[in-house]
Amino acid sequence: MTTESDRPVILWFRRDLRLRDNPALAQAVQTGRPIAPVYILDPAHGRTPGAASRWWLDKSLRALDAALRARGSRLILRRGDSEAELRRLIDETGADAVFMNRLFEPDAFARDADIAHALRAEGVECRGWNGALLCRPGAVTTGAGGPYKVFTPFLRALMETVEPPPPLPAPDVIATPDGIDGDAIDDWSLHPTRPDWSTRFDGTPGEDSAQAALSAFLTRGLADYADGRDRPAQPATSRLSPHLHFGEISPWCAVAEARLAAKDGRVPAPQAETFVKEIAWREFSAHLLHHFPYIADRAFRPEYDAMPWRDDAAGFSAWTQGRTGYPLVDAGMRQLWATGWMHNRVRMVAASFLVKDLMIDWRRGEAWFWDTLVDADPASNIQNWQWVAGSGADAAPYFRIFNPVAQGRKFDPEGRYVRRWVPELARLDDRWIHAPWTAPDAVLRGAGVRLGHGYPRPIVDHALARERALAALKSVSRRQEEP
Repeated sequence: MTTESDRPVILWFRRDLRLRDNPALAQAVQTGRPIAPVYILDPAHGRTPGAASRWWLDKSLRALDAALRARGSRLILRRGDSEAELRRLIDETGADAVFMNRLFEPDAFARDADIAHALRAEGVECRGWNGALLCRPGAVTTGAGGPYKVFTPFLRALMETVEPPPPLPAPDVIATPDGIDGDAIDDWSLHPTRPDWSTRFDGTPGEDSAQAALSAFLTRGLADYADGRDRPAQPATSRLSPHLHFGEISPWCAVAEARLAAKDGRVPAPQAETFVKEIAWREFSAHLLHHFPYIADRAFRPEYDAMPWRDDAAGFSAWTQGRTGYPLVDAGMRQLWATGWMHNRVRMVAASFLVKDLMIDWRRGEAWFWDTLVDADPASNIQNWQWVAGSGADAAPYFRIFNPVAQGRKFDPEGRYVRRWVPELARLDDRWIHAPWTAPDAVLRGAGVRLGHGYPRPIVDHALARERALAALKSVSRRQEEP
């Protein structure tokens, strides 16, 4: 006869692919009952992960399975409708409890609530915890009780009211019942083949790699983070974004370690807090999408839905291929295609070029980033694109239009980043590297540069494009002022 203590707890992994600081896992272990860890690939639910994200997911699931096996367990893989697969697993194991860490994107949040309601009605315990954010959406509100729409007061309230949870160590042993069938991860075909375009992808998925990335950042990048994070040729960023997205590390762990480094005197406290603000911006984006789900495909500020976007197939193609004629933009887009990642400063410049120089709808750029970034996160991706477009909460002013030449000269003054990703210009002097079309013919010949052949001329004049964008943006912004 099966007793209650014999019935396993189903631990439903989603974007919490780690064993440390995993509240759902810790709670499952505390029950003293067997645990059935499962990951469900649900192709019918929500937005399908992009190709680059699927590459990361493949490696992250393999790493999680290895970590579980080292503790006497294993990861059960299922593909199909989430509720149907959970029910099948309940029937197979006799489980009467499902534990999970919550997802807060509107579709997933509603889906999870429906599943929990249905299973509870049948006597299955369903419990969820926050394992992805510094705090759950709704925990930090304005004086009027609503969600924040501006980052600075949100940050202040977040830091003043939210207490970090105690760190949770990974369990030494996880008892998992035998005889539970699952898919083979190779059958999911998450890794690209014919061709394998991931051979230059940057970063190593998995919880151990996330911890290593954080340690490396604390040692080499955090001490000069406020300035270094803007210089794409320097390894000064944390590179934690894909690890955070897939839950291979918790945001509180990153915050705690940065602040500990400051407390110990290893880095200046202001540098650590600048990094904490970046984690909080990620948090702000997640809260916004939860409270305002329409921003997934519409402007947060409704007047910007009237923006007269251009249908420019040639311009969009040139942008995706890194052939706009603006070296910093092209370097970023080529880095993205080759490695699945792009430096954050360059992301802003490349995004601004698409939506303001070319006046192409931000949603097209967001979709491209969704497919090509290993760290593509629904909330951050949407919020950051709307920030650049001027249509989001706490967005950049409409008149802020990044000049790709000025940005290159300021943040890549020696042209090292451009030379790495745009080798056609590698022999150009620093003076001309960010605006090769301004170089004398003799200089171009000496550097082996043939504009319009090996490297394109600019597809748009930035000064003229800026005036065109300003006129359109000013007209749209006035709509908010109209009675």
